[in-house]
Amino acid sequence: MKTVPERIAALRAAMKEAGVDGFLIPSSDPHMSEYLPDCYQARSWFSGFNGSVGTLAVTATDAALWVDGRYFIQAERQLAGSGIELMRIAQKGTPEIPTWLTDMLPENGVMGVDGMVTATSTVEKLQKAFAKKQISIRNIDFVAQLWEGRPAMPATPAWLLDVKYAGKTVHEKLVLLREQLAKKEANAILLSRLDSVAWLLNLRADDIACTPVAMAYCLVLPERATLFIDRSRLPQEAQEALSKEGVETAEYGDVEKAIASIGQKVTALYEPDGLNYTLYSAWKANPCVTLLSGEEPVQLLKGVKNDVEIENIKNAHVKDGVAMVRFQMALEDKMANGDPLTECDVADMLSTLRREQPLSLGDSFDTIPAYGANAAMMHYHAVPETCAKLEPHGFLLVDSGGQYLDGTTDITRTYALGEPTEEEKTYYTWVLKCHIDIAKVIFLEGCTGGNLDIIARSPLWQHGIDYRCGTGHGVGFVGGVHEGPQNLRTTNQVVFQPGMTITDEPGVYEEGKIGIRIENELVCKVWDTTEYGRFLCFEPITYCPIDTRAVKVDLLDDAELTWLNNFHQVVYQSLESHLNDHEREWLKAACAPLSR
Repeated sequence: MKTVPERIAALRAAMKEAGVDGFLIPSSDPHMSEYLPDCYQARSWFSGFNGSVGTLAVTATDAALWVDGRYFIQAERQLAGSGIELMRIAQKGTPEIPTWLTDMLPENGVMGVDGMVTATSTVEKLQKAFAKKQISIRNIDFVAQLWEGRPAMPATPAWLLDVKYAGKTVHEKLVLLREQLAKKEANAILLSRLDSVAWLLNLRADDIACTPVAMAYCLVLPERATLFIDRSRLPQEAQEALSKEGVETAEYGDVEKAIASIGQKVTALYEPDGLNYTLYSAWKANPCVTLLSGEEPVQLLKGVKNDVEIENIKNAHVKDGVAMVRFQMALEDKMANGDPLTECDVADMLSTLRREQPLSLGDSFDTIPAYGANAAMMHYHAVPETCAKLEPHGFLLVDSGGQYLDGTTDITRTYALGEPTEEEKTYYTWVLKCHIDIAKVIFLEGCTGGNLDIIARSPLWQHGIDYRCGTGHGVGFVGGVHEGPQNLRTTNQVVFQPGMTITDEPGVYEEGKIGIRIENELVCKVWDTTEYGRFLCFEPITYCPIDTRAVKVDLLDDAELTWLNNFHQVVYQSLESHLNDHEREWLKAACAPLSR
């Protein structure tokens, strides 16, 4: 097996032969997915960095990898000895990718991109930056040529989610989509994002680990819609059901040809961040098509959960809470007995407990169990060869979630494995304050994720501490654990609406020392309407106790303490009927109110 330097050398040789001076390898697939099928993990294969997000750029003489704050520590370790320079996004002195490439490439040079896995917006930014040196862009795929032993395309069975879970039929969703297109003065769209296709067509599969989506496109025209998928994967009865809802089926590989063959005048809406450059080029080349750049409307439509979805999500969280309670009880018993236990054991325990729950589809992402200093890496990945052994001191951070037929969950808890130090208690309570302050906020309609993110950070900012990530993200419905368009991040400009779900997960990450995160999922709802407008709030829909053993009550104000005690009362009431007597007694103690 070739080393990373050997793979980079092979890439440079292929580039030289093709007359290409640079090549970009994003963390992407043809659908601009966050989590990728194995066959599209090219950035990981070429660089050795296996975090979920990062972009690799290679020239004849240099190579660099851009990652965000979640992966600084991990990337530094995994790039050691590779010859690839680490670029820390948003850090002083770090150039943006287009700037770096412009500086590195020669006048009149050629930049290679694989248009099928590169967003249109990325190409547009490169074109703008390259203009001053007249650098051209060539659509070329070196990955297929060089990747030895590349995995095959996923081909898992596809199926339709029952409307009793989804809340709306495919026909109803098509009507909503066409209404939104009309508002934007468009009448056609190619849905490329897998979560959008999944939502619109109630279509599910297991093409991406932990994410029940199918590799597929959906072309929506004024009078018809077409699903592009490997039809051998979709049962005939499902194809017939879609046909009755106004959706034809065609083969996955025929989508570019279908765009080129549109013979009626249409105005097609496309989102530069969500459509790959190859398919954008197909739209642009068709003389019958007028292109309109804008936000893809399905993202917002599915971001606001309907009443049926919300009720189902709450049911899923109850089951997830039962699994989490049983996990914590088992964890405490094993630690008390001195049983050997590793981070990997923790992941296995949780997966087993979740699969025991009704309607379970498995995990919603690979569990992140991180003990001690490992938790300072926000997306640390424990592997059997190197995972840490748990000791009766310090913190264990566990970020995990489940997929169920009635919802997707995401939860983080940080557990004290022994008597916490005063410093550990202080850090833990500061994080808890951040968490509570978002959960109990009341805000005027019109506020964005950027507005609200600041509220969560305030208790840490007062001590000169920050975390290099957003405070929260949207969660899909039987879909991706990270789905927008809403999130809690300073740059997010999406206005919160009732029905939107969001995670609340601030943290403290001190490299080489400690990591703490507390995460619940919240649903946005109406609080009240006054002469000043409609006010919104959040309701926690995660039903699992927060470990109170490390809480310094004197650092909580009265409102925060009240919130915590009320939250635990709801947790107990939601779970008690699903537990046996022993489990119920444990939960009662875990949810006992704190006092000063």
